[in-house]
Amino acid sequence: MGWDREKRTPAVAWHPDRPLLAVAGEDGLRLWTPEGVSAPDGAPATAAYRGLAFSPDGQTLWGSPSFRGDGDDGDWESSDALDLTSGKVGAGRPWDTGVVEHPGGGLVATLTSEQGATHCFFARVDQRTAPAVMRPLRRALILDCDGYQAPLFSADGRHMVIRGNAYGHSVEVFEFPSLRRVLATTLGDPCPPYPYPQEWLDQMKAWSRHNIAFGTRPGVLWIGTPSGTLVEMDLETRQSVEHDVLAGSRLSALAATATGELLVAGGEGELVLLSVPTGSAPTGATSGDVARAAAVEFSEATTEIPDDGAELETHLVVTDGTRTWEADDLATVTAADATDPTWLRIQAALNKARAESE
Repeated sequence: MGWDREKRTPAVAWHPDRPLLAVAGEDGLRLWTPEGVSAPDGAPATAAYRGLAFSPDGQTLWGSPSFRGDGDDGDWESSDALDLTSGKVGAGRPWDTGVVEHPGGGLVATLTSEQGATHCFFARVDQRTAPAVMRPLRRALILDCDGYQAPLFSADGRHMVIRGNAYGHSVEVFEFPSLRRVLATTLGDPCPPYPYPQEWLDQMKAWSRHNIAFGTRPGVLWIGTPSGTLVEMDLETRQSVEHDVLAGSRLSALAATATGELLVAGGEGELVLLSVPTGSAPTGATSGDVARAAAVEFSEATTEIPDDGAELETHLVVTDGTRTWEADDLATVTAADATDPTWLRIQAALNKARAESE
């Protein structure tokens, strides 16, 4: 049922600077502006993209999966990059869940998902070419299973949160650029054994998957709840404060504006704009300075993956926020504990079966 809902939901992306909305659905790719709706030059006629994103400069529209071939469902082993000026369509690395720019500039983050594991990879954007393409870096996160939302960075670029997954309402927060996990929690009850009880399924529906946001205050994460309250969580002290915003009404969405206000949507059609204390930036630095320093530090500590058509996983150095694995480590691991992530247990079982058959 969730898959059918996703197929009916158009992919959308707002231009970073202009009043322009890109929409991909059953009728192909369309650009919406105050002047009207148009089909961009060069876009494949069958481009029913499941994911859309603009490059940071807004000149390239990225679409996933690729529709440069003849398949009606697209090619998930590749993505498209459309230059909006010339109409030229180029090939890109595969991605499937959002493309988010780091507030310090120079980096973007996106997800590639499989049922057993999801990679969050980071990339530099090569804007020397038209269309612009993502150049993935070796350092990456690995998450259990799939079904996550797009990553979200704090305004100062020092934290990143990933919301998911397909089997529960998890929230994981990572420091940036270290990628050390500082928070891992589940909203509501954890996923029970299958078949899932109706009470748990009802709870899953009650929680919005768009209920987290960073304001302008460093180190503070905001979480919306089905009861209409906002939870203000200090990531350093782990202390939280509840704010009664929509008493008795389910919070259906939460977002932060460009100036740091919180925008709250309720299940009964309410829309509330909240101003929150901004706090203070580190001495001698602005939030932008801190973000740029974090992006530079991350970029300088890793290298780009060679553009040779090889699988990303063969080059990645991955971490789950607590442990780190080189690609060779994962290619040879044959044992895992019951407490290890599901993806690691699957990898170990596959490697063991392969070794025994040789």
